[in-house]
Amino acid sequence: MTRAKDELTLMVPQRFFVHGQPRNGDRHVLASRSRFVPAGLLGLFERVTWPVAEAESAMAAKGPRVDLAARMRAMWG
Repeated sequence: MTRAKDELTLMVPQRFFVHGQPRNGDRHVLASRSRFVPAGLLGLFERVTWPVAEAESAMAAKGPRVDLAARMRAMWG
């Protein structure tokens, strides 16, 4: 950020994949603003976001829910 002269583009993911959440959780956490961009400077930025996917289309793209743990227990148990 210190070498930008005319323009600087910052890209931040909206969600991060994490490990160790409950089985029924979506295993993502929402991203927070960088500590290097204080609230007082937010007015100087142009904020552009990706279109939000509709929940129904996202579920349809994933397909049916599969319980892998149950399948593994059936195979090895």
